[in-house]
Formats: sequence, structure tokens, C-alpha cells
Amino acid sequence: MGMAKDDELSWGRSTVETSCPLDCPDNCSLAVSVEKGRVVKIDASPRNAFTDGYICAKVRNFADRVYGDDRLLYPAVRTGPKGKGQFKRVSWDEALAQIAAQMLTVKRRSGAEAVLPFCYGGSNGLLTQDTNDAELFRRFGASRLARTVCAAPSGAAFLAMYGKMGSVAYEDYPDATLIVLWGANPSASSIHLVPHVREAQKRGAKLVVVDPRRTVLARHADLHIALRPGTDLVVALAIHRHLFEQGLADTAFLDAHTTGAARLREKAAPWTFENAAAIARVDPKDLERFATLYAESSPAVVRCGWGLERNRNGGHASLAVLALPAVGGKFGVRGGGYSMSTSASWGLKPSTWVETPEPPTRTINMNHLGQVLLEQRDPGIELLFVYNCNPVATMPDQNAVVKGLLREDLFTVVFDQVRTDTAMYADVILPATTFLEHYEITKSYGAYAIQLGQPAIEPVGESRSNMEVFSDLLARLDLGREEPEHDTETLMRVFDKLPDPIRNQLIDKGLATPAFGPRPIQFVDLFPQTADGKIHLFPENLPTIAPGGLYAYQPDPATERYPLALISPASEKTVSSTLGELRQRPASLYMHIEDAVERGLKDGDPVRIYNDLGEVHCLLITGDAVARGTVSLAKGLWRRSTLNHSTSNALSPSTLSDLGGGACFNDARVEVARLLKAAFEAQDVAFFVKPGSVATDRGSVH
Repeated sequence: MGMAKDDELSWGRSTVETSCPLDCPDNCSLAVSVEKGRVVKIDASPRNAFTDGYICAKVRNFADRVYGDDRLLYPAVRTGPKGKGQFKRVSWDEALAQIAAQMLTVKRRSGAEAVLPFCYGGSNGLLTQDTNDAELFRRFGASRLARTVCAAPSGAAFLAMYGKMGSVAYEDYPDATLIVLWGANPSASSIHLVPHVREAQKRGAKLVVVDPRRTVLARHADLHIALRPGTDLVVALAIHRHLFEQGLADTAFLDAHTTGAARLREKAAPWTFENAAAIARVDPKDLERFATLYAESSPAVVRCGWGLERNRNGGHASLAVLALPAVGGKFGVRGGGYSMSTSASWGLKPSTWVETPEPPTRTINMNHLGQVLLEQRDPGIELLFVYNCNPVATMPDQNAVVKGLLREDLFTVVFDQVRTDTAMYADVILPATTFLEHYEITKSYGAYAIQLGQPAIEPVGESRSNMEVFSDLLARLDLGREEPEHDTETLMRVFDKLPDPIRNQLIDKGLATPAFGPRPIQFVDLFPQTADGKIHLFPENLPTIAPGGLYAYQPDPATERYPLALISPASEKTVSSTLGELRQRPASLYMHIEDAVERGLKDGDPVRIYNDLGEVHCLLITGDAVARGTVSLAKGLWRRSTLNHSTSNALSPSTLSDLGGGACFNDARVEVARLLKAAFEAQDVAFFVKPGSVATDRGSVH
């Protein structure tokens, strides 16, 4: 596990093998070139064959975050009004002492549940979340957080139906004769799948893309279903109906390996192509063609993404899509079945290395942060500890979140790498290391690989790792630690709990693959992990809030006043909101040209996107890149990227999905109008003045 590839002196030039932990299925292996203690180049490493020697531009330019103007270098405490960015530099001892004292004060006054840790681990590995942080907040007795902003509806469906059985490997896509990309845009968020799709097409495979947007792959697809956001469920049920009613369902497979097929068939029965097409606003002939292609093709693989879950019907839509390979009889051959997530294939759970069990304290859904901060009682939230997350940029109902953070009686800690939108509302800011400055164990959820991440450089400024800071607080609060734990101690403690084959491979090669290898075949090497070993097509005990029960479609929330569906898809510039500080150009809303003409709008116009929750001001791009009735504003924007410093989340309701308590970002329904010239000019100036350092009394705390 040596840090450098060669044996040069630390101030010479070296190359460090590490891995990318950011929230992307690919988990690239990296070669980081370091000169005189600074990162000078980030490139692909051949260690992980899946990532094939190339990486995305986001990570290639990650050093811009490490050394950027927004990097937090020192602990700081607030000196001015919340939200104004006025802080003074303090020592780590002062900052942690103040946090520990405040936690104890809140506990004495209102109880430990008045403390809420707020985090989401998409861009973290096994070490930087759910290790020392879990020990701290569990032992303290804080409120628990339901981390449901992403993957909760699809995860609940996946667990109930298959027990999270592993996926078709991306490398096996060239063996498929039909590829369906449903709610996934690999060109933006999983680039190593793209060449496998292209290779399959060269070999004659058909490609179907189900997405409201005309993505890069949709432009090269044999069939693009540009459906209305939130209608994936009825489209999938229409395909099931066709398979059942036309005698195309694999009854032998269904009898041997599934339960609930008859109930699924019953739920699909009303959804003719015409009925589903009317709801989804697509041509019924396209749905019939889709169903025919799926029935006749083998091997056929469905890539079920996370785009289809971000609405009131998201969990049931995931159920219906994931059920297709079972009903259609697509398992048992290389390149046949589904791809969802591979992360559960390892059987690794934090409970393996976290000693303290979860306490019976209350659980708060993170999607309700705004209303919880404003309305929660008995007790209310008095201390918010934010880490591994930027809730102002990522949570629904942004205006409520900001209003809650402005409470003078709320003590907020923000522990992050850069000066996020949320950090502006902090009482104490703590600077965190990036993945280039600490150890990590990263787990792919698109491929079958676990990798060792190693520090390439010393921590920048006074930044510290999650492992170190949370173990320090454990010691200060007398919660079972006498001394803070060093990164390497946390690493070895988790290492000791890993299964021998994984641990030995990580030590020897820096990368581990499962016993069944990196390219398993579903129903040959992989089988359902449900209690009875069967696929549950109608999981009776799965809790749902849909009024009609499982597979029940909930109507579109559009109104005459707000007819447009606003979506916020992943972009090629950020990973969720990570790297959003590096965006140089103002954000633009994408709208179909016919929708624009109806509203007297044209390309380049400044517009206001609005509903009863708020409004966003930005520039307009028109064309046919989105379906009629749908508008698109990128996910992960920081407030500085729009003209009025609000993002799409200011328009997203805090309502929950049908399964799993997930976020309903794509249930935002809006109207769009031209922004008055005077308002535009006033805000335009504000955007193009680049935000400077956080103001301090004792120097910069970027």
C-alpha cells in the first residue's frame, strides 16, 4: 500500500495510484502526478480495467477544487449576520471546543434529539461516512437522518423485488441485441458505459432511450420515448400488458422463479398502448414498437437509472421497469437482464465495523429539512451538523431550507472542503480534506470493484479528514475515545472487518473483485437475495403511500396556472452539487421551441421560472432537446449560477415519493415568462461579479 508509484523524494515528482469516490457508478482508478507536494495532473490508471484508461473531465480537473478560491483552509466562526459570509479564523481547538460545548448545552436544555447530523454519502467511501461519525452521533443520542434524497424509491423497489441482486456488467452490453436506457444518461454520469453501448450498436444491437430529453445517446437511438416526467410507470405497465396479453410472457420462468405475476398482470391490464400514451404524451405506435422490440430481442438488457424515481410515482415506476426481464424471460444469458446497482453485491454494511447500534431515537427525512427547521417541536432542531452534503443546493424547497438556516437560535456547523452555499449560514466552519488528501475504500455501484484510495498530497491548509474530526469530538465529549484516531487507524480498523478475499486483494493489488468475477450472468452466477430466493413481482409487504396501492399511478400535479414539468437532470459539469463552485457561465433553462413561441420567448431571453414556492431567474435556450411541456435546469447548481441566486430546488416540493420516502424534484410544475429588462440588468451585474473570499477579521478562510 505504498503511497507513491516510484521511490522519489516527497518533494520530487511522483505518481500515486488512487481511486475516485465521487457519486458516479464507475469508480475510476486514478494516477495522480505530484510535484513539489502539489497535484499537477490527474489521469486514468490501468489498475481498474473497467475504466479503460480514461476519466471524465470533472475529475481530470479536480485540482481546481483542491487549490481553488473557494477552498476552505482554516476553521472559522461567524462574526456577522447569517448568510453574509462574515467569519474569523480560529484554531481547531477553539472550533471543536465550541462545537462540543454547544452540543452538551443543547443536550442539557432540550435533549440530544435536538441535534441533527445532516449528511449524504454519495461521494464518500467506507471510511469517510458511517465510521467515527456514526459512533459519535449514535453514542450522543442525536436524531437519526433518513438519507433519502436519492436512490430511496428505486432502492426500496430493488430490495423488495430482487433483494438487490447484482447487475449485468457494463462490459457485457455488446452481447445484447437490445439495450434499453431508462431514466439514465451515461454520457453525463457514467461515461464508461457509453463505449459498450456504441460497440453493441456496431454489432447490430437496437437502442431504446426512455427520457424526456434528447440526450446524446437518444439522438443515436433506434427509438426515443420522450415521455412526460412522472409517467414511466404507465409506459412500463403497458409493455407488461402486451407481454401478458399476447402470450409473450415467459410463464415457465415466472412459475419457477417469481411470486406475484398474476397481481402484476392485473395491475397492468388497464394500460393499453393508447391509455398509456395519452398520459405519457407520446405516440402509441412508439410504445407498441418498443414492446415488440423487447419481446422479440434476446439478449436484452434494461439499464434502470435514477431519473425515473424523482417523482410521486418513482418507486412503482422502478418496480415496473425492474420486473420487465422476469416477465419477458431475459435472464440466464450474457448481456440479458437488468443493470441497477452493484453495491449490495459485496454484503458490506457499516454495522460490521461500527460498534454502537443505532439508538431508538426519532428519524427525520432529509427531504423535509426546511419544514423541520421551521416547524419541528418536542424538541425542535437546535444544532445542525452538516457534512458530506450541501443542503442549500441539494434539498427540495430551497427557500424553506434557507429560512430555517437563518434562525438565530439554530447553531449550525458546516464541515466541508469548499465554501458551499450552506457554509454561508454556518456558525462554525470546519475545513475538510478531499479524497486526494486522505485514505479511502471506494466501492463501485456500476462495476464489480472495490478500490483502495490513498492520499496523494498532504492536507491543504489546516484541513482534516472526517475520521480525525469525528474521533476528536468523541474524545472531547467523553464518548468512549481517549484520543483522536488517525486516518490510518480507521483504515486498519475497517480493513480488519473486511472478508479475507477482499482485504487480501486490496493489500496486494489495491483493487478487489467478487468471487463470481467482474462479469456475472444473472440466474447463472447471480440469484435473488430475497428470503425465499424468488423475484417478488408484487411485494405485498412493501409500504407505499400511493392511494391505490402497488403499481397505482398518481396523476400529474400540473395545473392550468403551472403546466410545465421542470426536471433537474445530472450535468456533465458537476457530481450532484460537487464542483458547482467551478462553473464559469450562468445557468440556462432548456425549453422546447414551440413552448417558447407560445409564450413569446426566444433564445437568449432572460426568464423567470416560477410557482407558488419561489422563482428562478436565468437565461433561456430553445430547441427540441426536451419534450414539449417539459423544461430542464441542471441538477447541482450553486446559487451563484443563476441571476437571482435561486436554483431549481426553490421550485421543488418537499412531498415524498410513493416508496422509500424519496424526493420528488421532478414533480415541480412551473410557468416561464420573460424577465423584465430592468430586473435582468440589476441581477446580471450581481452574477458576473465573481464572489470573493469569505470576509474575515483575521485573514482568508476560503
